Amino acid sequence: MDVVARAVSELESVGMVPTGTHVRTGEVRRISTKLFRELPDRSKDHVFSVCEELLKQRTWPMKVIAFDFAYRVRKQYDEGAFAVFEHWLEEYVRGWGDCDGFCTHAFGELICQYPHLSDGLLRWTQRDEFWMRRAAAVVLIPAIRRGKHAETNPLRVADLLMHDEHDLVRKGYGWMLKVLSEKEPQLVFDYLMKHRQAMPRVAFRYAMEKMGAEQRRILMQ
Repeated sequence: MDVVARAVSELESVGMVPTGTHVRTGEVRRISTKLFRELPDRSKDHVFSVCEELLKQRTWPMKVIAFDFAYRVRKQYDEGAFAVFEHWLEEYVRGWGDCDGFCTHAFGELICQYPHLSDGLLRWTQRDEFWMRRAAAVVLIPAIRRGKHAETNPLRVADLLMHDEHDLVRKGYGWMLKVLSEKEPQLVFDYLMKHRQAMPRVAFRYAMEKMGAEQRRILMQ
């Protein structure tokens, strides 16, 4: 039985397919762990091909499993994975949940390993799909958390997304700035002071959440 069929069988056993009964993400990840352990070939190329087949099903649990599989082979990543991941982002992601799950794990890990690949994110800020624009910011969060913000320069993404019309994109780059503020509080404080008249309120408030009381007071004046 191939992996897609096995995944369907496991999901049916917990009432997920085809009835649509809600199952927690943790339950789907448990199934993913079991399926991954059963793979006879865990080479990156084979796993990525399995991921593609799972993603072609275009259902939420299959996406969770595919992105989990991709993250599990992170020690085998090379720069060529960027084109594969970008294709998945364009072809199969369709909302903020898919975007965040993929970008804060597998895709974000790739950027951590190869920070210079972040140059390729800038074109996403001009895409029509809001999840592509959100991804440009969210995918940098793992690198920021691991102290690689100097190499990925998240402020250039914030500049490009500053006046984005979509609320979820504004929240996305605000979240990125909030994480950056935990590493570089003065840098983000200065950035917010510079742009506080122009930045949309939802992004501004997300960005300042982790700052000290005095900094927040000054910013809100």
